[in-house]
Amino acid sequence: MAVLRRLRDSLGHQDMLFAAAMVLLLAVLVLPMPSWLVDLGLATSITLSVLILMVAIWIERPLDFSVFPTVLLVATLLRLALNLATTRLILADGHRGLEAAGSVIHGFAVFVVGGDFVIGVIVFTILIIVNFIVVTKGAGRIAEVAARFNLDAMPGKQMAIDADLSAGTIDDAEAKRRRKELEDENSFFGAMDGASKFVRGDAVAAIIITIINVLGGIVVGTLRHGMPLQGAAGTYVTLAVGDGIVSQIPGLIVSVGAGMLVSKGSVRGSTDKAFIAQLGAQPKPLYLAAGLSGLFAVLPGLPFLPFVALGLVAAGGGWLAQSSLRRAAAAAGNGPAAAEAAPREESLSELIRVDDVRLELGMGLVSLTAGRQGGLSDKIKKLRRAFGLEYGFVLPAVRIKDNMDLASGEYSIQVQGVEVARETLMLGRLLAFAPGGQEVTIPGIDTQEPSFHIRARWIEPALREAAMAQGLTVVDVETVLTTHMSEVLKGYMSQLQGYAATQKLLDGLEKEHQRLVADLIPVTLPLATVQKVLATLLLERISIRNLPLILEALHEGAGFTRNVSLLTEHVRQRLSLQICRGLAQDDGYITALLLSPEWEREVGGAIVEEGDQRSFAMAPSKVQELVGATRARIAEAAAKGDWPAVLTSAAARPFVRHLVERINPTIAVISHAEVHQRAKLRTVGQI
Repeated sequence: MAVLRRLRDSLGHQDMLFAAAMVLLLAVLVLPMPSWLVDLGLATSITLSVLILMVAIWIERPLDFSVFPTVLLVATLLRLALNLATTRLILADGHRGLEAAGSVIHGFAVFVVGGDFVIGVIVFTILIIVNFIVVTKGAGRIAEVAARFNLDAMPGKQMAIDADLSAGTIDDAEAKRRRKELEDENSFFGAMDGASKFVRGDAVAAIIITIINVLGGIVVGTLRHGMPLQGAAGTYVTLAVGDGIVSQIPGLIVSVGAGMLVSKGSVRGSTDKAFIAQLGAQPKPLYLAAGLSGLFAVLPGLPFLPFVALGLVAAGGGWLAQSSLRRAAAAAGNGPAAAEAAPREESLSELIRVDDVRLELGMGLVSLTAGRQGGLSDKIKKLRRAFGLEYGFVLPAVRIKDNMDLASGEYSIQVQGVEVARETLMLGRLLAFAPGGQEVTIPGIDTQEPSFHIRARWIEPALREAAMAQGLTVVDVETVLTTHMSEVLKGYMSQLQGYAATQKLLDGLEKEHQRLVADLIPVTLPLATVQKVLATLLLERISIRNLPLILEALHEGAGFTRNVSLLTEHVRQRLSLQICRGLAQDDGYITALLLSPEWEREVGGAIVEEGDQRSFAMAPSKVQELVGATRARIAEAAAKGDWPAVLTSAAARPFVRHLVERINPTIAVISHAEVHQRAKLRTVGQI
């Protein structure tokens, strides 16, 4: 029991044992070894090579044996160290007889080659040819081609992963797993390409070591020990060939294992299952092989029984394969309704599925999904990241689908199952436009830039430099599409910030903020109220990235109201620094249009308060007058190069915002309470 306990404890320190074994292996290259220790090492080498072959046969896929290159290096180093140890024994004690180099070499020298060194030389030569020219060379070539093809295919596989991630087919965790598997696969085949050189070098070293043992043994035996030349040649050649065969047999086994590993390719399952499943799956080839064996059996001069036996085995395999195919067909025929129901149900589920964001492409635009550097899928991935950084909004996964009902160059953007935009692109051309919307004179096809609706032209790629020389902005079709999608989806962020999306944002907060969430929801406010406040902020394109500050403001505001509008105004006041920084121009000033005192009184008088609830009851004629005056003042400022925000009182701000939204939803409306103390205002007019 004590021995077993010590063994168990030692196995708990595998790293130390492995390091000690490697040091001992390197010591063999320098220190002499007794014959019994050499026998143990040779037995270990043979056993290890058989183990490697068995693992290569039973693994499901090559990547499951990713440590193989390292194992191959250790096995090769072990054989070379043992070759050096046996060389010492042969040259030092070979004159004493065939047992000088240990029992293993003696056994192979006597049993395998029958003690005849001529036969031994021939057997050893054949083993070298089989290992060096056939197995090792073939395995090395397969590994080299596999490494090259995997490396060439890596960008395409990466793009496929990014496309699935952008389409929402897989999540981030699955994408990371696939990328890791892809990296491991490329590293494995690259390592196998180098590891195959170990085996090849081992075969060359075996030839050289055997020649050295023969020549050195004859010289030592005749000159130092006074042996006759024929006796020295017989003894030392037999020992050297026995040593070569002992090292070549495990080398050949490892080479076969390496060849079997790299030749599996994309085959899944153990080798025996794949071998039988693919070689014996069809009955016709087996029947033909049985017929050919029967023909050979009746030919004069050929043995009858072996060919007949093999023919019967092949015919039996064909009958089994045919029976298996019939059973599979019968099983499929017994339940046609069930077999057809699953595809129909899946198709119906796909048909009625409503995606948060969906991009449908005409058949002419499908190629955009696999363009350079990931094409459209990569740009959409960057778009989602930009939404997160700018607005703190997690844009849902964009599902990309082809739609044969669309024209070849058309695309459709859908939000929650409803089409919100449709435009046409010209594949193979670039879109050129002037930032100010001026007329484009460069040759091309007139169109309208879909995001900002300014005049533009589709031009040939060869005219890019000429267009840029004229000060025009030139973009490719992927950028046109993603920019349009970005501007469209900014207007639907509030709609996409639903209950589940809000819960996901809260769950993603750091641990120190989870106490705040627990105190606020649902004790103080329901999650639905928090969701509506966030949606209202996003409606005016206010970033919710500083979610902890927003939650603190909601916790404060909940002390005096539960009204979503009032809570939103309180949150905006807490976000005043962020809002002012976002509106500041390059010179640090916020350009603003003031609402005149007269209009302030009109708007304030139209606000009807009933407890927490507030409504707006301004006469339609007054509404039209206010909207018209605001439009005129904004147009005057825009003509001078300014894009001002409308500044009004805190009470009137939400209602003025609803009116200004009719002019342009991107115009900011802020209250005096939201102007941070460090903000600098520049008034450009009064409404």
